Amino acid sequence: MTIDASLPAVEQLPDAFLIALNDYGAISLSGEEQSKYLQGQVTCDVNEMNEHSMMLGAHCNAKGKVLSVFRLINHKGAHLLVQPKSSLAASLVELQKFGVFAKVEISEADTLSFYALAGSKAEAEIRKVYPQVPDSMTPVVQNGETTLVYLPGQTTRYLLIGPQDHLSKTTEALSLPLYTSPLWDLIEITEGFPILEQSALLEYVPQMLNLQAINGISFTKGCYLGQETVARMQYLGKNKRALYSLTARQASIPSGAVIEQQIGENWRKAGDALKSYQADNGQVYVQAVLATDIDENTSLRVKAQPETSLSIAALPYSLTQ
Repeated sequence: MTIDASLPAVEQLPDAFLIALNDYGAISLSGEEQSKYLQGQVTCDVNEMNEHSMMLGAHCNAKGKVLSVFRLINHKGAHLLVQPKSSLAASLVELQKFGVFAKVEISEADTLSFYALAGSKAEAEIRKVYPQVPDSMTPVVQNGETTLVYLPGQTTRYLLIGPQDHLSKTTEALSLPLYTSPLWDLIEITEGFPILEQSALLEYVPQMLNLQAINGISFTKGCYLGQETVARMQYLGKNKRALYSLTARQASIPSGAVIEQQIGENWRKAGDALKSYQADNGQVYVQAVLATDIDENTSLRVKAQPETSLSIAALPYSLTQ
């Protein structure tokens, strides 16, 4: 299929479209102690997993700083931590380091490819090619070599995970517009799901990325790497930063760009950009970590581009959850 290189704004998205997630991959854990081992490494409760469930979570270091944010699913008996390749390598090294003491095989799932099917008519399209389709009650289903994952949100999305030759047959059969990973980033930004570039690794605790608001942290599961910091942030009210979705016009905003807020006649640092997407029509969508007490009407700008004005957009969930 031919890749559509255009970059539509949210309101221009087709009713159904495909995304080749070439910038995404997964860490695979398999073996007798795969669940027991992973339970002690991540923020979500792995013991609650089954073959049809999907969980959100983070992998932290001992100080509670985030190495990766992932979607956890089961694929043919193995745990898969699906995430951007920008965080995968660092997370894999740390998991393998401690995994030598457990009966678990840990590796990059490099034989798998990742696609997304999204849009208001995505469900009708996916039913054309698969007999079993996931939904909110059964988020993960297997169709032969392919795993399908339903992602709830303002934009309906399905992940398609499997060998490239199997997925190629699916994408050809669907005959829909096919985009690349930046369009996935756009949807993640508007849905408020954190995207970590390499420069942002080990900079934030999970609550600064809103993991507690999207059910990415279990506060009842027991010990895991970084748990003390995460619990202290939650119960002592020490977290002063959160993930925001911002919008702008006609601006190229790199990951790591400093965001400033106006205080009186002066400008002070408000936070940092994690990821941005610039549509062909000039609309810009930015994911940033800012102070939790920032007013939604505060004047914001990019420090290196003082002429760039940013506005806070609403997230599809509450930060008080």
